Amino acid sequence: MSRRVERVRVVAVEVPLVRPFVTAVRRTDRLRAVLVEVTDDDGRSGWGEAATSWRVTGESPRSVAAAVLGPIAGAVTGLAVDDPGAWGRAIETSVVGNAAARSAVDCALWDLAARAAGLPLAEFIGGRAAPVRTDMTLSVGAPRDLLERAREHPGFGTLKVKVGGGEHDVEGVESLRRELGPAIVLRVDANQAWTAGQAVEAIRRWEDSGVGLDFVEQPVPAADVEGLAAVRAAVTTPVLADESVWNRRDLRQVIRYGAADAINVKLAKSGGITEARRMIVLAAEAGLGVMVGCMMESHVGIAASAALAATFTPTGAQDLDAGLWLTRSPVSGGVEYHGDLVRSSPAPGLGITALAPDAAARELHP
Repeated sequence: MSRRVERVRVVAVEVPLVRPFVTAVRRTDRLRAVLVEVTDDDGRSGWGEAATSWRVTGESPRSVAAAVLGPIAGAVTGLAVDDPGAWGRAIETSVVGNAAARSAVDCALWDLAARAAGLPLAEFIGGRAAPVRTDMTLSVGAPRDLLERAREHPGFGTLKVKVGGGEHDVEGVESLRRELGPAIVLRVDANQAWTAGQAVEAIRRWEDSGVGLDFVEQPVPAADVEGLAAVRAAVTTPVLADESVWNRRDLRQVIRYGAADAINVKLAKSGGITEARRMIVLAAEAGLGVMVGCMMESHVGIAASAALAATFTPTGAQDLDAGLWLTRSPVSGGVEYHGDLVRSSPAPGLGITALAPDAAARELHP
């Protein structure tokens, strides 16, 4: 007998960070996590997370609560948990935009379906419950600060450097290469901070000095796909598209322009696992690389992203370090970090058992 979606609720949890997170777009010292719990008529629960930021996702805790508890819950309540095709279409057509809100419900339902099947989520969606390697992000900062932060993470073979904060961008990355040596993989993420011309100038300087970057991520504004293509054509360093690619429609445009060598797939952009899986297939067909990334989010969102990453064979580390920025997890069970490895729970679904006793969660309403 098929179990059906019975209840959806949204809870907010605030978790301090171990250190401020600074990019070209924003600075924050705490995570305001928005978690979604979907319960079936057998009392079983699935969990998802909506990453919120007005300047990144365009959503807030209140907007997520309104979308999730309004049109999205209305669309999925009563549907069979074991029918991802039905509730996937229902979520996709329930509301325009609101990708993070849709993602939270989509991931919660995948978790719930995997639990009902008795399988870890990674296995349920076609992968295996194996550890996934992640990079570590270094916030925007002066060269001395970057080096100090890099040395705080000796077990990480891949570092992603946030740039776009000022005149020391090029110097800071060059300093890291000199001090850390050739064994460490370095990536750069500009978070849309540059014009195409500025990007080309910076990347060519890194190329001339032999920095040897793994890739440069989103050097120009999201809407400037032509500029992204111009950067790619002018440099030899691989270009990775992030904010320019939210879903398959965006991905097709990037493919058409030849604007990137790889893409960053994030659940909060794609609207959940359902669309993200389709994006990975389309990228592979076009010969583009894929990295699964995350926003500033908790172990709930990271667990779903790690399960997604386990469904394909990556060529390098994923970008799933957000949980390491938190002083604690807001949930019991689920994903764990061991150095630069993200280990999924062997339990069914995501393995999340409940909110953590010290989570101090508050339920949100429309």
